[in-house]
Amino acid sequence: MSDEDSREILSADETLKNSETGVSRREMIKLTAGAVMAAPLVGLGPGTAAPQAKAPLFFTREEFALVDELTESIIPTDDHSPGARAAQVAAYIDQRLAESLEAEPKELWRAGLKLIDSLSQEMHGHPFMQATPAERVAVLTRIAQNETKPQKPEEVFFKELKARTVRGYYTSKIGIHTELEYKGNTYLKEFAGEEVPPASRQ
Repeated sequence: MSDEDSREILSADETLKNSETGVSRREMIKLTAGAVMAAPLVGLGPGTAAPQAKAPLFFTREEFALVDELTESIIPTDDHSPGARAAQVAAYIDQRLAESLEAEPKELWRAGLKLIDSLSQEMHGHPFMQATPAERVAVLTRIAQNETKPQKPEEVFFKELKARTVRGYYTSKIGIHTELEYKGNTYLKEFAGEEVPPASRQ
């Protein structure tokens, strides 16, 4: 995707504001990062996942490209930090599904990706990867509209897609250190506290 296309996706992303709070979608996603960070981590995260240039472990190459685009559309690169693609979130999802012993999540992803293309075809006359940045945002907006209470299969898939994207991103080095600016356990030379008036110390 060209830089111009990426900027168009970012511009479209910023227009998707919560009507009550005025918070951008990326900011709303960031609010969930605390719960993600607190959750126990099992296995490898994106920072140690196989590079995306290698053959996918679970997805076909076409499916992997679609997952990579979907995750980047949910958490795109912006002026503050790189997005899901740079954090190798698609590789993380691919690896986790390949490691899964359960058939249900694998079936959910296979069917969900087909639903994305079917919906894009219905809305715009072509698959998701052939859609314009604005058309891609329109597809994601439609399947995200009932995120709290998903009913349709594509809405259920979006909830899974977003959850995996958020977890993958905010457990990566980019998500933790660049986006959240986590410094780890660092020594403080001084603690800048507020001076308490003498009368208040009694």
